[in-house]
Amino acid sequence: MKLIIFLFSIFISINANAGQKLTYSYNNEIFEGYLSKPESKSKGLIIVIHDWDGLTEYEETRADMLSSLGYTAFAIDLYGKGNRPKEINLRKAETKKLYENRERMRELILAGLNEANKDNHKTFIMGYCFGGSAALELARSGNGNNIVGYASFHGGVKTPEGQEYTSNTPPIFIAHGGADKAVKLEDVFEVTNELEKNKIFYEVNIYSGAPHAFTVFNSQRYRKEADEKSWEAFLSFVNKTM
Repeated sequence: MKLIIFLFSIFISINANAGQKLTYSYNNEIFEGYLSKPESKSKGLIIVIHDWDGLTEYEETRADMLSSLGYTAFAIDLYGKGNRPKEINLRKAETKKLYENRERMRELILAGLNEANKDNHKTFIMGYCFGGSAALELARSGNGNNIVGYASFHGGVKTPEGQEYTSNTPPIFIAHGGADKAVKLEDVFEVTNELEKNKIFYEVNIYSGAPHAFTVFNSQRYRKEADEKSWEAFLSFVNKTM
C-alpha cells in the first residue's frame, strides 16, 4: 500500500516537473531529446535511452518521474529528430542499423550524454528494451565521463562476440521478466556469471510472470506489480551509486 501511494504521489507531481524537448546536433545530424529538471538542486543526471520505437511519450514520462524525485533526466535520441517509426518493420530496421554499427550506437549515446552533462555531474545510464541493450553496450565500452551506473529494463543482455565487461565497470542493475520470451533467462544467467567473474557490483531482479516489456504503461504486456517493484529497486540502486 505504501508503494502504491508513493508511486501515485510521483505521478500527480509530474506536471509540476514537466520537461521540454531539446534539439542538439552530432556530426551535422539533428537529434531531439527531452530534458526534465527538478525544482530544487539536482541529485545527479540520469540518461534515459528509448525503446525501438524511438523517443516517445513513454520515455518523457519516465524522465518526468525522475525529475520529480530530484534528478535531472535527459531522454536521448538515437534515431534523429522526427524519426519515430510506427510500423514494426521500420522499428526493426532502425535497431538493426545500430546493432550492426555499434560504434555509432555508442557515439550517439555519448553525444546525448555530453549535451546534457556539460557540467560533468555524476551520471547514471538507463534504458528500456532496445535502450537497455544500448545502456549495456556503453557499459562494456568503458566510454563516458563520471558514469556511476547502468540499468537495463527487459533489454537484451547477451554480450556480443569480442566484447567483455572489465573489472572497473560501474555497477549494473538488470530488471527482467520471468516470462520474457524475447530475452532468454539463460542470457540473464550468463551475464550474471560474467559480472560475478569480473567482480562487478550488480543487481539482477527477475519478476515472476512478467513478459517482455512489462513496464510499458497501457500495453497488454504491462504488469503493474512487476513495474512498481522494479522501479522501487532501481531507485534504491541509483541512490546507492549516486
